[in-house]
Amino acid sequence: MKVLVLNCGSSSLKYQLINMENETVLAKGIAERIGIDGSFVKHEPAGQDKHVINTPLNNHKDAIKVVLDALVDDNHGVLKNLDEINAVGHRVVHAGEKFSGSVMIDQDVIDALEECSDLAPLHNPPNLMGIYACQEILSDVPMVGVFDTAFHQTMPKSSYLYALPYELYETYRIRRYGFHGTSHKYVALKTAELLGKPIEELKLVTCHLGNGASMTAVMYGQSVDTTMGFTPLEGLVMGTRCGDIDPAIISFVMEKENIDINEMNNIMNKKSGVLGISGVSSDFRDIEEAAEAGNERAKVALQVFYKKVTKYIGAYAAEMGGLDAIVFTAGLGENSDLARSEICKTLSFMGATIDEKKNKGVRGKESIISTDDSTVKIVLMPTNEELMIARETKSLIS
Repeated sequence: MKVLVLNCGSSSLKYQLINMENETVLAKGIAERIGIDGSFVKHEPAGQDKHVINTPLNNHKDAIKVVLDALVDDNHGVLKNLDEINAVGHRVVHAGEKFSGSVMIDQDVIDALEECSDLAPLHNPPNLMGIYACQEILSDVPMVGVFDTAFHQTMPKSSYLYALPYELYETYRIRRYGFHGTSHKYVALKTAELLGKPIEELKLVTCHLGNGASMTAVMYGQSVDTTMGFTPLEGLVMGTRCGDIDPAIISFVMEKENIDINEMNNIMNKKSGVLGISGVSSDFRDIEEAAEAGNERAKVALQVFYKKVTKYIGAYAAEMGGLDAIVFTAGLGENSDLARSEICKTLSFMGATIDEKKNKGVRGKESIISTDDSTVKIVLMPTNEELMIARETKSLIS
């Protein structure tokens, strides 16, 4: 079975074609600047050089057409014809409370996702554009929706309800939803494999740390709490997002700066986080370099981030009544030995002791980086959301 995985953003489309017989990537790439001048598709067949296709992409349908043409091209294609595509797996950010797992896409599902668009106005509409385009171009190919929020639907009410009037939850479904669910689920399952134990016996804290960052308490294979909330703004300090703050700050700043709610949202989502504190960048690599060069604000930005991650590890261990492993994944979690070291340096009291020799210089490699006598294992586990989407798709189609 060959599964095409699509991840549609507002002006981009990431894709992978995966052969599910051996889970190898046949081709991958990205279409960028959709609906904008200078659009192009960067196509990378397995074992070949990247091929850049400069062409107007007026909408997502145009982008998908170009991607499909590239997949069957005589020179840089990997398929004889499009009939070899057995299914399409779509990444969809928000499913609200509609779905607790991946689903076959039909009109009822599309209608439900349309209803959720006001919960994720930047993400769901382009996700739906990709679905509509595939319905037109690959009308006979079954499609599956895999949702960022689905893994967190196992959270109990005590974890997802906010202390607001209950009527706001009943009327508007204001609650914690959580995101990065596909990644958290993938690394939790892979960690269980690495440790040689059933996922149903493990208590894990999975740390998806990148420009966007979230953590999840995974108890016996289920998400029981997570840091992101009603939107991806809550929780950890991130590249440009503020994470947890006193909500009264919002009205205070709006009044003092004489700004409206749109500008305040822009500040919290795009001008805050480690960028806001450091004044250097939203890229942790740049901030680490600046800190090493003596930039005090960069040093503080990193410490604020590290401390928040450590705080949630402790909180989730207490919430679950114990902990078997701490799992680091995503761009920063997989590639920054400094971040992993700083986050874990005060956790030896709870049996989590990082081995600095094992940790040093390890990037993107599945490994246990705790000391041999550490009762709580510290794990580096590369994430693979595309493969998780493909697996979910294959499971439903089969």
